[in-house]
Amino acid sequence: MGRFYVVLCLAPWFLMMVSVSGIGANWGTQASHPLSPSIVVQMLRDNGIQKVKLFDAEDATLTMLKKTNIEVMVGIPNELLQSLATSMKAAENWVAKNVSGYVSDGVNIRYVAVGNEPFLSSFNGTFLQSTFPALQNIQSALIKSGLGNQVKVTCPLNADVYESPSGKPSDGDFRSDIRPLMLTIVKFLSDNAAPFTVNIYPFISLYSDPSFPVDYAFFDGTSSPVTDNSATYTNMFDANHDTLVWALKKNGFDNLPIIIGEIGWPTDGDMNANIEYAQKFNQGFLKHILAGQGTPMRTGPINAYLFSLIDEDQKSIQPGNFERHWGLFYYDGQPKYQLSLGTTNTGLVRAKGVQYLDKKWCVMKNSVNLDDPKVAPSVSYACANADCTSLGYKTSCGGLDARGNISYAFNSYYQMNDQDNQACGFNNLATVTNKDPSMGICRFEIEILVEDSAASLRASAMLAVVWFLLMFM
Repeated sequence: MGRFYVVLCLAPWFLMMVSVSGIGANWGTQASHPLSPSIVVQMLRDNGIQKVKLFDAEDATLTMLKKTNIEVMVGIPNELLQSLATSMKAAENWVAKNVSGYVSDGVNIRYVAVGNEPFLSSFNGTFLQSTFPALQNIQSALIKSGLGNQVKVTCPLNADVYESPSGKPSDGDFRSDIRPLMLTIVKFLSDNAAPFTVNIYPFISLYSDPSFPVDYAFFDGTSSPVTDNSATYTNMFDANHDTLVWALKKNGFDNLPIIIGEIGWPTDGDMNANIEYAQKFNQGFLKHILAGQGTPMRTGPINAYLFSLIDEDQKSIQPGNFERHWGLFYYDGQPKYQLSLGTTNTGLVRAKGVQYLDKKWCVMKNSVNLDDPKVAPSVSYACANADCTSLGYKTSCGGLDARGNISYAFNSYYQMNDQDNQACGFNNLATVTNKDPSMGICRFEIEILVEDSAASLRASAMLAVVWFLLMFM
């Protein structure tokens, strides 16, 4: 691959918005027991995070952002692109329901993100025909609603929409198979004074390419800098960012604003996803952009949203087990590590008012033999319906023995099902304990109480299925 890793980030995820006007973060809600929006908004304010990027227009979330002055980028999921592309009325209805109404109530919506990385190769071209028409229709709907100057459209794209055959930023251009479409979108954004939003993930390059130089992913220098004419690149972010700058420049869009829609580092689920690396990357990135110097090809402040605010235990793990561990905070709003956002003197501020389930855990019975034929299918079911992504080679719970792994799986399922007694049965393999089985950095979690009954309803449905299967396997 040579130096191609300089410009190619195969990622679908990330966040943080820093400029003269503040810090931003991605707030995702794909969690079995999400923190209430009121708690999260207070956490944003306590940490001085002044910008937030959402992946959907959820009423509870947007309602809590009223009159906070937190700048909002509200997202449109990819599955809505087709209907918005083919119906101007649908676009007008979406804007009226999810933008106009909230703006009039005091939500500081500044951007609408139309789709999320719709041109990823894994989508097999599903959204190639619908993304631009949807972008056009949402823009027209914003203008019709009188918000055309106040709210701007954008389309968060993965960094693989551009490339460089040599690996040098100055050879960058848009990917040949989608270049005409990309230029159409770029011109549209430019004509409407809208930004180009890109997600950049050095972690994914390290995850995907064993030969990727680890130090090049971070911001404290490298033993193998990339020299490109008069510019020297010591980190992947600058090189990747400037590859986009060159792609825009050589196509006549030198001054198009760029937003980094997602950027960050996961803390679990892979050998390179850990607390140490995440702290090093995120603090290095913050220091880098808070200095206000920009990159060799584009000096000045960088707008970026860190990815992400809180862990999400129901995200797809198709890209990798790390996908559920991007948060600066654990699922319960506890900071994972010390991090200075440049807004407080105390580091990250934990979520307030979080309530937990009882202090009890589900573990494998000591009397059960590891060779019991019911063990393997029970563990498989638990992991398929809960979250076992902290188990594996060089992960936070990678040092557990066989019984520890089984207990972790059982407890994850038990907690996700609100500590229902039936969720700690597993054909008489498991039992409830009041003794915390956590070991070292491996946390056996206790779930939080949620404000509505959604989790309980999910739990009841899951339990009905699991006991049917376990009784007849």
